This record gives sequence, C-alpha cells and structure tokens, in this order.
Amino acid sequence: MQLETMYQEIILDHYRNPHNKGLRDPYNAEAHHINPTCGDEVTLRVTLAPSGEVLDGNATVKDVSYDSLGCSISQASASVLTDLLIGRSVDEGMRVLEEFTALMHSKGHGEPDEDVLEDAVAFAGVSKYPARIKCALLAWMAWKDATAKSLATEKEGAS
Repeated sequence: MQLETMYQEIILDHYRNPHNKGLRDPYNAEAHHINPTCGDEVTLRVTLAPSGEVLDGNATVKDVSYDSLGCSISQASASVLTDLLIGRSVDEGMRVLEEFTALMHSKGHGEPDEDVLEDAVAFAGVSKYPARIKCALLAWMAWKDATAKSLATEKEGAS
C-alpha cells in the first residue's frame, strides 16, 4: 500500500503544481478534446522543431502547453505528459504514448516500465477504474491529434 500512497502523492503534486500549464505561443497545432462522460476538457498546443532541426531524423517536440478543466487525474496526466514529451523526438513520444495507453488498458494488471513512463507509472491504479481511464488519456489523445496536425501541415508545406 505504500507504493499506492506514493503514486497518489505524485498525482496530487502534479494537480496542485502543474507543469507547463497555460497556452503558449508560438505553436504549430492545437487540439481541443472533451471527455463527454464527465465533462473534463483540455486544449493542448504542440510546437515541433522546424525542418532541419530534427533528432535522429525525426521532428523534435520543442514545446507542449495546455489549458484544462477537470478532475485531478486529467489535469495531473497533462502535467506529466509535458514532462515526458518535451525534448523528445516525435517517434519517442509516440512510444511513450503507446506504453501509457497499454498501462491504462491493463485493468490494474500491467507492469509499467518506469524507465519509459517515469511519473506516469503513478496512474497504474487508474486502470482499475474504467470511468477514469478516459480522464487519464484525455491530454495524451489531444497531444497525438495536435502532433498529427502539425506533421501534416509540415508535410503539406514541403510539397
């Protein structure tokens, strides 16, 4: 139970002291997602490195900012997301997203990779509660959407 208490503290800390909250300019793309089940909302902006400034041949996530309304889980998850993804390549970010999504769908039986998920392992207990999974994934799906928009815009500009 001590581990579960520590995880709860991580979530509460990110909720009370959110990282990278507040929409920033400039940005490449923005996504607004709503959880229709509970009404949680997030508007998330992504800034990717311009062409030529890439990491391992892949665009780099230069910035992620957001504004959100909702429960402690959705807001803390957005904060953790920014810590995990800023400075990584988009491919690395997508791998983190896949790992987090797998954890959320594990129904409490997943073995999270702490080296990949870092503070996001604190959400392992959330996977036991189907109604809360969408809360935890809200910002992550918005990031995926905004990143896809940004990459599509970049590709269109290169054509």
